[in-house]
Amino acid sequence: MATIEDVAGAETRPGWLDREAIVARPGFNRWMVPPAALCIHLCIGMAYGFSVFWKPLQGALMGADGKPVAECSAGAVTFGEKAVGTLRALAATDCNWSQFDLGWMYTFFFVLLGVSAAIWGGWLERAGPRKAGLVATLCWCGGLLIGALGVYLHQLWLMWLGAGVLGGIGLGLGYISPVSTLIKWFPDRRGMATGMAIMGFGGGAMIGSPLATFLMDNVFKTPTEPGVWQTFLAMAAIYAVFMTIGSFRYRLPPADWKPEGWTPPASAKAMITNNHVHLRDAHKTSAFWLIWIALCLNVSAGIGIIGAASPMLQETFGGALAGQDGLGYLDMKKDAALAASAAAVGAGFVGLISLFNIFGRFFWASSSDFFGRKTTYFIFFVLGAALYVLASFSADWKVMALFVLCFCIIASMYGGSFSTVPAYLADIFGTQFVGAIHGRLLTAWSTAGIVGPVIVNYLHDTRLADGVAPDKVYGHIFYILAGLLVLGFIANLFIRPLDPKWHMSDEEVAAEQAKLKSASASGKGGSFGIGKGGLDFKAALFWSLVGVPLAWGIWQTLVKALVFFD
Repeated sequence: MATIEDVAGAETRPGWLDREAIVARPGFNRWMVPPAALCIHLCIGMAYGFSVFWKPLQGALMGADGKPVAECSAGAVTFGEKAVGTLRALAATDCNWSQFDLGWMYTFFFVLLGVSAAIWGGWLERAGPRKAGLVATLCWCGGLLIGALGVYLHQLWLMWLGAGVLGGIGLGLGYISPVSTLIKWFPDRRGMATGMAIMGFGGGAMIGSPLATFLMDNVFKTPTEPGVWQTFLAMAAIYAVFMTIGSFRYRLPPADWKPEGWTPPASAKAMITNNHVHLRDAHKTSAFWLIWIALCLNVSAGIGIIGAASPMLQETFGGALAGQDGLGYLDMKKDAALAASAAAVGAGFVGLISLFNIFGRFFWASSSDFFGRKTTYFIFFVLGAALYVLASFSADWKVMALFVLCFCIIASMYGGSFSTVPAYLADIFGTQFVGAIHGRLLTAWSTAGIVGPVIVNYLHDTRLADGVAPDKVYGHIFYILAGLLVLGFIANLFIRPLDPKWHMSDEEVAAEQAKLKSASASGKGGSFGIGKGGLDFKAALFWSLVGVPLAWGIWQTLVKALVFFD
């Protein structure tokens, strides 16, 4: 017969999805947490690679003559005409979608990523990474399923709603789900820990793009069917498995845990606080908005150029990409063979900067553990502005190797800004609400995702319309982007440790951590041994689950990048 104590215990025992249920037990190896994060980030990172579906979808509807039917916006030239065509495309079943129609998916992805992270970041801190990871799985994979239905029925609005909107919400929750967890497990290596996970987001397209291409071309494609919706279904199933594994492998450290032998640095010397700021107060501080501005400007300066990398290289160097020095871009385009050769080199350039983007996320975030976060951001702004100026000169000098080197380093710092900023926030605001604060800060990314491409694409089109030669178009743009980085330098300069008035009291912190302390104390053996250990067999096996696909994706990208050196 149950006693009153048994009933009371049953009522307070956390559920298997609750935050309190995943506090680590004695003997847990903290190196099991990064691959859990990578299981999720490598899946949602496919958002970067969605362009592999554009060409197949543009020819999805076939006519009686066996050729693709016209696009819904056929003949449209101006933005207004294209917008009208897109409105027709939303529900039309008798015309194909254009790249303009499909490209809005990127806008949904990255705007919804920032918005959802900001809205539900506080809930994530209360619910814990396991529940947030599973919700992200449902949204991202469920979005792909609805997107598959949209492709099957040829309903663009279903594509937007499923893969775009619902998938974008999954991106936001999945992106921030491991941040505070990793920072709490690795207070001694905050940058390295977040760099490992966010590196996975950059690398997701390296796995997903060739996988999607293989599935479409070799498994599902038929003479009348491009195989897109079937590929969506297959990838949703694969991603659901990996993301579920990652979600269930998350563990939280006990509230008062720290690595054995590690002493927190003096906050005044290293700009690292040992206190905590509540989510409700973080956005009231100048430091939050200065970091917001710094991230937004750095991303704005990089995202537009990275998105235009291939055409930028082709327009700047023209026939030189096909071994025809002195032949301009417009003349080269008249020869189909030369144009195809140049396009292959441009694709290799995209692959090369993708590699620098992913490895830069780990390199710069790890380096920030030694240089400090503020100094690392100073490097981004000073070196980035100098490289944009140098890229302008190298374009005029027609020194392609120097031009490519400039943008490889810029791409590494673009990725590095994402992976370094969670640790920057933890330094300034503490770790108690860093995941939710990071979620709100990601609205800077959403803003930059609009500002950066608009600046680059608008100036590019305007200068071409004014009669500027294609190889001279980008020089002026580079100086403007360098100016953005100078403004970012100023914002970073004014970031200071917070006034103690913003810090939570000891009583508030104790109240927030009480449940985790209670949960960790309930395990037999106390907290001795938690977080110890290196790459033992179990950890190595888990790392291989994410390491093998990542290595395959990097190899596929490297093969494409090698075309650049042929």
